[in-house]
Amino acid sequence: MDNMTTTISQLKEFEGKEVSLNGWVYNTRSIGKIWFLILRDGTGLVQCVVVEAETDKEVFDLENTLTQESSITVTGTVRPEPRSVGGYEVGVAKIEVHQIADEYPISHKEHGTDFLMSNRHLWLRSKNQNAILRVRHQVVKATRDFYDNNGFTLMDSPILTANSVEGTSTLFELDYFDRSAYLTQSGQLYGESSAMAFGKIYVFGPTFRAEKSKTRRHLTEFWMIEPEMAYCDLDENMEWAEKHVSYVVQWCLENCKEELKVLERDIEKLEKVVPPFPRITYDEAAKILKDKGSDFTYGSDFGGTDETIISEQFDRPVMIHRWPAEIKAFYMKRDPENEKLALGVDMIAPEGFGEIIGGGQREDDHDTLLKRIKEHELPVEPFQWYLDLRKYGSVPHSGFGLGLERTVGWICGTKHIRETIPYPRTMYRIEP
Repeated sequence: MDNMTTTISQLKEFEGKEVSLNGWVYNTRSIGKIWFLILRDGTGLVQCVVVEAETDKEVFDLENTLTQESSITVTGTVRPEPRSVGGYEVGVAKIEVHQIADEYPISHKEHGTDFLMSNRHLWLRSKNQNAILRVRHQVVKATRDFYDNNGFTLMDSPILTANSVEGTSTLFELDYFDRSAYLTQSGQLYGESSAMAFGKIYVFGPTFRAEKSKTRRHLTEFWMIEPEMAYCDLDENMEWAEKHVSYVVQWCLENCKEELKVLERDIEKLEKVVPPFPRITYDEAAKILKDKGSDFTYGSDFGGTDETIISEQFDRPVMIHRWPAEIKAFYMKRDPENEKLALGVDMIAPEGFGEIIGGGQREDDHDTLLKRIKEHELPVEPFQWYLDLRKYGSVPHSGFGLGLERTVGWICGTKHIRETIPYPRTMYRIEP
């Protein structure tokens, strides 16, 4: 039988057979007349055993030639080896060299963060970074499956907009022919429009915030999943948020076992992420902070430390609802029982990972929304189309935005958000 080209992740299907593996040299070591090659191919790692008596001299002599990240094709027989990574190894018959790599800048020793970020295009090849981004892939897949299977329609919102969503102070402005335009802060407003046409939709795309923040939780470019539902109040909105997050976490526990093992993630904490999630009001959250001796000022938003203190009281995400209206966006509907409160909700992840969801019920009355736009000193004209939604069959509606990178960081146990996106953008980094 001719040898088959396969991937490392598929090796268990080819036990006892000869295969060819395309990949890159991860590491080598020698023991006399045997040397070992650790090969990576993007799907995993495998030990390849080169025995002098079983290969041509030119193949055996590659031990002294192959450098880290050299590109090669290894042909050999698959055999079980419980002590080896992945439980299999390859007895090498031949090696085809495609390129001998220059001295690789990222070795197996420790490197500083700035150095690694400047070499992000290469750092992605490392075991931990690979694992994090594989989890990201599964979070995206699980999210799409969740909404697709629950009657939602994917609707893309524009990245270029004429108006702000979350306040004008964090907009990236750019020239748009003979006028100004902005990189979107959220797909929400257009998502609301789409929900009036399709009932239940979700937006999934990049968003941009010109926040001068240096914290481990902030990027200037990040991805959001934003469902919007017609005929949906705050309580139902919280149910959708709860179901979405628990579905994604449980999916990753089932489908990212190897990645979470590589990352040394404590999965017992993730196993607790099942409904129901605790729900507390802003006032109840403020009381927790006061009781814990925080210097938090009532009426302000929660900072990172505040979110951590609150999350420590629970073993799964907590939803905080009914916020002071003055600190929430213009489109947030007020609580009919207390005009000073907005029908908003934030979901705080456990273990100090902070806010992963922000959302709420939207104002559905035309005149009230117009009043709010003026109160926030926003120009009316760019929002005229948005106001139209309240003139032609307005209904109660709600939605939220889940930050993909923060969610991935929490699931992986990664403390800094820059590792959860292939090429992070921050205040000080626009390359690679």
